[in-house]
Amino acid sequence: MVTWGAEIVARSTQSRLGGLTEATASPKFGSSGAPTESRLGRYAGGMIDGDSAHRPDRDSQPHNTADLAPNHRGTPLPSYVNAWVSTQRWFGNKGRVPALRSIGHFALDCAEPGVTIRVDFVLDTASLTHTLYQLPTTERFEELPGADNALITVRQPGSLNARYIYDAAYDPAFAAALLAFMERQDVSVSTNPTATDRSAASARGEDLRPRSTAPSSTTAATVISSRVLSGEQSNTSIIVERVDASGSPAVPIICKVFRIIHAGENPDVTVQAALAGAGSTRIPLPFGAVLGQWDDPAEPGQRAVGHLAFAQEFLPDAPDAWRTALIAAAAGSDFTGPAFRLGQATADVHHDLARTLPTLEASPEVIAEEMAKIKLRCSQTLREVPLLAKYQSAIEAVFARAESAAWPRLQRIHGDFHLGQVLDVQGRGWVLLDFEGEPLRTLRERTRPDVPMRDVAGMLRSFSYVSGAMTATTAEAAVTLASAGSSSCAMTKNLPMISDWAMACRGAFLDGYAERSGLKLAEQLALLEAFELDKALYEAVYESRNRPAWLPIPLAAIERLVGTPD
Repeated sequence: MVTWGAEIVARSTQSRLGGLTEATASPKFGSSGAPTESRLGRYAGGMIDGDSAHRPDRDSQPHNTADLAPNHRGTPLPSYVNAWVSTQRWFGNKGRVPALRSIGHFALDCAEPGVTIRVDFVLDTASLTHTLYQLPTTERFEELPGADNALITVRQPGSLNARYIYDAAYDPAFAAALLAFMERQDVSVSTNPTATDRSAASARGEDLRPRSTAPSSTTAATVISSRVLSGEQSNTSIIVERVDASGSPAVPIICKVFRIIHAGENPDVTVQAALAGAGSTRIPLPFGAVLGQWDDPAEPGQRAVGHLAFAQEFLPDAPDAWRTALIAAAAGSDFTGPAFRLGQATADVHHDLARTLPTLEASPEVIAEEMAKIKLRCSQTLREVPLLAKYQSAIEAVFARAESAAWPRLQRIHGDFHLGQVLDVQGRGWVLLDFEGEPLRTLRERTRPDVPMRDVAGMLRSFSYVSGAMTATTAEAAVTLASAGSSSCAMTKNLPMISDWAMACRGAFLDGYAERSGLKLAEQLALLEAFELDKALYEAVYESRNRPAWLPIPLAAIERLVGTPD
């Protein structure tokens, strides 16, 4: 309908995804043979010792491990590994070179001859929080085609015994071994534990497939290729293509490797496993997970357990709701039907979570604790975005109404719900993704029961952001065309309509949620407004720091929710 719609969609989508693209790994590998004990023994040194050729390194920053118990100081990794890790997107201490120590490791069986797989738990003693990373590597006796960007070092370069050490995420052998580890529900322990690795690190595979979908061992699929999604910050996602016994394509898998690891359950794993167990079709079917165990650096003498990886069904041809909504908005198309069905899907997921995972009574103490966190975030926002100070009393009134309202039982929710977390799957409807929760929240916060209206508020803000993105990008495009001598009237005259489009979608989403859940949303209005306001205040901080031109989007929401100041 409008030729500039596609450009707006592309630019807005790129902004949201952060340049998410696919990087292709080696297409095929062998499927017979197993690593010998001698290979495992030789690899026990792995990256830690031996002659290596590597990229120019940088000196590590000074660090102090005096506050760590001696048996948790681990084995220091060489400077070239520190330098390599510092360049990775998942490295959390940007601008610094880490001081990494391996506090434990385990090996995975590999079916491809000449390849050995090792997974290290590496502690960054240069970071204030002593961040713990997962570093999987493969050792090969031959180069891995097309994986130069994943090469960490070459041991004994130029000799017949040269060995190539890669970031395992880019090696199809690792993807195959990881899925097999989950399917077999294997247990792996350290090889050659050292004096500083007194309690061997270990891992256990978990098969999370619903019984109705899990094939027998005789019909298990074979991995033929893998590729890595680039653009992620804290995790590495591997797309795995497979074929069944007849050679026909099997369901592809997306395997998320958690680079920064924490003790405790990962909600992305446990929540989706619970939903699958409840028979939900609103999520990609889980495949499996890997649970790790290691010496806890923060609690000497204690063992920590946490998730290392999660695999599930990959839906390659399904666009996300953000892109679908942008296309509809750009074309001026009615989107209230899909928005209504998205409200229904959200209610379905909330219902299944409430009946399968623990809930919590909204006692006065629980309400006070939650509102205290909201008020603290608000005060921090008002300090950082001074132009919001004029709304302070009105904001406090919104929060006061929420605190005195009737709260429902708290339950598990999505936790970071927006249009980009939903796929439009043909013949299946809306499918929800990524239940890991807001990345800036602690794991404890992300695994606690919460108020379902928080998810509802997040989706309402996402529809408003479609309108805001269209408005901001349309204005930029109009200026460009005007400077080139073209008329921009066809664009700018649609701006009020875009705002109406978003409000209609918000209303339809709420109608769908109310219809399916049976809730009277009027009774939840005080909570919904408070959670939407809390979200808009967060957005105001983000936009003021990163995209000042987009600051009017959350400002409009804040003014709508609290009114115009006197």
